[in-house]
Amino acid sequence: MKVILTEDVKAQGKKGDVINVSDGYARNFLFKNNLAVEATATNLNSIKIAKDAAAHHQAVEKAEAVALAKKIGETPVTCAVKVGANGRLFGSLTTQNVAAALEKAGLALDKKKIVLTETVKTLGTYKLQVKTYAGVSATLTLHVVAE
Repeated sequence: MKVILTEDVKAQGKKGDVINVSDGYARNFLFKNNLAVEATATNLNSIKIAKDAAAHHQAVEKAEAVALAKKIGETPVTCAVKVGANGRLFGSLTTQNVAAALEKAGLALDKKKIVLTETVKTLGTYKLQVKTYAGVSATLTLHVVAE
């Protein structure tokens, strides 16, 4: 009997897979526990439509991420911080500070997407990596200046 899995089933397949199982296994375990539905033409068509919609949403998200990455790469950001003697910062610059500076520049971005490869403890210009989407990243130019 052909069934469409509605949940991941160990040793059988992932959600949305069409698999061939015995009639008893399908009736007594998969259907009873709402892990699968019978592979009728209607159900197959609805799964296909759902997969197409998910692929479309993913493509739209990636396009938006690429546009945001391009905009981030073109926009230098200035972050004003309190400094002590010799241009040293009180503490260090965090991703939260960088996200706030980006927001002032008109670019809304989650602080978790900013990668600090080195600690920023002095004034100057830094290149930071920003990951906007899986496989899409940009280089942000950050100017750290005294407040």
